[in-house]
Amino acid sequence: MNWQNFLKEWRDEAAARGFQSESFVELAADPLLASAMGDPSKPTIYLSAGIHGDEPAGPQALLSLLKQDFFNDRFHWLICPALNPTGLVRKTRENSQGVDLNRDYCLCNSEEVRGHISWLKKQEVPRLFLSLHEDWESSGFYFYEINLRDQGTFYKEILEAAAPHFPPEAEMVIDDHEVTEPGWIYHSEHPDLPEGWPEAIFLAKMGCPLSLTFETPSAAPLEERVACLEAVVKAAVARAPLL
Repeated sequence: MNWQNFLKEWRDEAAARGFQSESFVELAADPLLASAMGDPSKPTIYLSAGIHGDEPAGPQALLSLLKQDFFNDRFHWLICPALNPTGLVRKTRENSQGVDLNRDYCLCNSEEVRGHISWLKKQEVPRLFLSLHEDWESSGFYFYEINLRDQGTFYKEILEAAAPHFPPEAEMVIDDHEVTEPGWIYHSEHPDLPEGWPEAIFLAKMGCPLSLTFETPSAAPLEERVACLEAVVKAAVARAPLL
């Protein structure tokens, strides 16, 4: 995919639907975009994708949902559609300086993460954070949940939404995490590595009560990964009024 064309298309489609977009970091290649829409007095839902440059399905799923007018006036929406443009261009997990941005939310070594944190701190704390990812080592769908309120979960609905596209990942240990149920990892709000914070941990430290990080299998066809991510986003948002 031509990511400059993606960002232009995102800007145009977002503007046509009432979003206000801004560049919070200007890189030599492409800007980092954030788009916001809706009444800030309503519950805020924040979505992000593309923080790993070898995971293109997330940005494309968000663009598809945007074109479907999924992001309507039910909520206050915050969206960062492509957090690692230099990595997306190179198809590398890390950015062009070799930094894994999704492990940089404590030390903040990268310009991208420093700018992103500055932008996040100016926004309403989300009630729900949805992070769209892929995994080269999985053959099924799975997701991480960080839940500060311990009010229960709706993991079954998420897995049911993914089921037409992928079965739950069969492994019972994923990236050294013991699986709570097949396809679902209930994760602490504390990072695995003291200095290696991912974006979801930073959002938890900000006070976001619920974060869901979705993982689709990278070896599967791109259109199926995109469709699965769309389905699980819709399932999560459908339950958001109950949070």
